[in-house]
Amino acid sequence: MPPATTLAHDWSNQQAWNLKGRYVYMIGIGGCGMSGLARMLRARGAIVRGSDMSQSEATDALADDGISVDFDQSRQWLPGTDSTDRCDLVVCSAAIKPDHPQLLEAVRRGIEHLTYAEALGRCMIGRTGVAIAGTHGKSTTTSMLSCILSDAGLASTAIVGATCAQLAGTKAPAPASSAHSPGFVLGQESLPVGPLSGRPGILLAEACEFNRSFHNYHPSVACITSVEADHLDIYGSLDAVVESFQHFARLVAPERDGGLLLIAHDNAHRREVTAGVAARVATIGFSPDADWSVRYDRASRTASLVSPEQKVVLEWTMLMPGEHNAMNAAFAATLALHLGAAPESISRSLSAFRGVDRRAQLLGTRPLPTGGSVRVYDDYGHHPTECDATLRAIRHFEQPQKNGGRLICIFQPHQHSRTRHLMQEFAVAFSEADVVIVPHIYFVRDSQEEKSKVTAGDLVDELRKRGVFAMHLYPFEAIVEQLEVICRPNDVVLVMGAGPVYQIGQQFLARASNA
Repeated sequence: MPPATTLAHDWSNQQAWNLKGRYVYMIGIGGCGMSGLARMLRARGAIVRGSDMSQSEATDALADDGISVDFDQSRQWLPGTDSTDRCDLVVCSAAIKPDHPQLLEAVRRGIEHLTYAEALGRCMIGRTGVAIAGTHGKSTTTSMLSCILSDAGLASTAIVGATCAQLAGTKAPAPASSAHSPGFVLGQESLPVGPLSGRPGILLAEACEFNRSFHNYHPSVACITSVEADHLDIYGSLDAVVESFQHFARLVAPERDGGLLLIAHDNAHRREVTAGVAARVATIGFSPDADWSVRYDRASRTASLVSPEQKVVLEWTMLMPGEHNAMNAAFAATLALHLGAAPESISRSLSAFRGVDRRAQLLGTRPLPTGGSVRVYDDYGHHPTECDATLRAIRHFEQPQKNGGRLICIFQPHQHSRTRHLMQEFAVAFSEADVVIVPHIYFVRDSQEEKSKVTAGDLVDELRKRGVFAMHLYPFEAIVEQLEVICRPNDVVLVMGAGPVYQIGQQFLARASNA
């Protein structure tokens, strides 16, 4: 890998997006990414307002920061429709459909409208864009890298698609309250220290492959943590997924301008993805054949990063369980080295990183009426590889079997299409669980036809065929009641899924305080 000083885009040919004085309306403003983007656009001089389906902590925080949020999305209305207000630009979250009344009003009035990814991609122009892509690990890796850079005095603007309370405690210099939210931190306009001092500030963001949204980005530096079959309702096949990641890889700045693509040595189809890429390509993995190799001792949770010159450049201790999180940390560390962070600072930051909400997150310990207690975890995993990695990590970390306990997993499948396409992979992924409870599949964007093709019961049947003790229960209250009946001392309960299944863990813990 070249030294960080080679990161030298011809910035004279890149004009930053001028938003000063523009009136921007954001539909779906309460999401993690959208709320962060709202704050960033305002920091760039835009007058920002938006709407969401309902009030939430995120919309309350936006209101506290002076960003007005409307909650009526049912009528075809935008500022300026029936008042003297202006609307120069509309930005829509990925969840907004083409027939949304407010988007239709933007079309009717000829107002420029962008998706979240399009707007974020424009914001990367004229900045040192850093994009974190991959089927798994994006939120955790992005959060880790943001904390590292801030701790190293390289405060980046970062937008994370998850809540990471630790971001608000990093050393970003901006004093305004709008500089921070649980998934956002505002950095400086230029890099203040290090070999890249004076260069345009870093804009760090997740690069999601859903609907090919990451094709809108303009990264100087990027990584790809993994490439697997997912979002098959959009892509149709793994080959199409690989092709999409290849397109993204070709968007990274060329090597002559300091462009770097860091890609997993294994499980990323790296040969196909990197074919024809102009950026410098470096691989990373547990294999000693990778350019950057990673070592991890599960017993001590000590990780180390070995350079292409076969030198251990830094070591750290993981607070988060699992080899997959050690690899996420190694991705973040390698990118941070490239961007100019000192190895000692990186090690300290990673050793102090506590994690991201809903990523193998310990919610608490629940006392049982008969004595003893149960540990309760929450996780966002909704792909078979994620589920398997998290189950293995928590089993090894907690080792409930040593004290007569079990690992009980409540898994809510996310989307009928994903469940149907990856049914066999899901059935294998839960082999580490002693008990699996499956509520209804979370119905989010599939068609009614797709919904009719698969049920939670189908997954339970496949799990039982493989010897897993599994059951289908609904509603959530019934699952909480079942946990009250079956849990015994030293059990570990893992609530898993991308939908509202997290409520089960919260309700189960709350019952202890109400007893």
